[in-house]
Amino acid sequence: MYKYTIKKDENQGILLLNEQGEQVSPLKLLEISQPHRVYAFDGQMGAGKTTFIKQLCEAMGTNDVVNSPTFAIVNVYDVQQPYQGEVYHFDCYRLKDIREAMDFGAEEYLYSGNYCFIEWPDILQPILPNDTLYIHIKLLPNGDRLLTMQC
Repeated sequence: MYKYTIKKDENQGILLLNEQGEQVSPLKLLEISQPHRVYAFDGQMGAGKTTFIKQLCEAMGTNDVVNSPTFAIVNVYDVQQPYQGEVYHFDCYRLKDIREAMDFGAEEYLYSGNYCFIEWPDILQPILPNDTLYIHIKLLPNGDRLLTMQC
């Protein structure tokens, strides 16, 4: 299991720190979890799932505006080398059941080979790939976040 701390920084947005307190790029998560492509982000409302995914997509080289796909359910971002292609960012909070996910073609996104970052993934559980990586973000009393990932 990997553990990181997410701290807010006035100038840089958020900082990702490893267990030794050293700053690392959000891309470190992609590096240590190769060849996985589907990431399920779990955490309470306001824990920072969208904020972290935004920072991750920007680190991957997107020039697109990264925001919560709450009403669209899925946003698509173009990214640069070496992640060339598209990233799919899901927010499943408003989905009522798996049928709604099937109606918008969730399986096509999930099994496309592109990166998929999913907020509120529970409703998709029956169709998630077996190698989906789960990332939990927990809000700490001091305002920092604890990010854990099981590879």
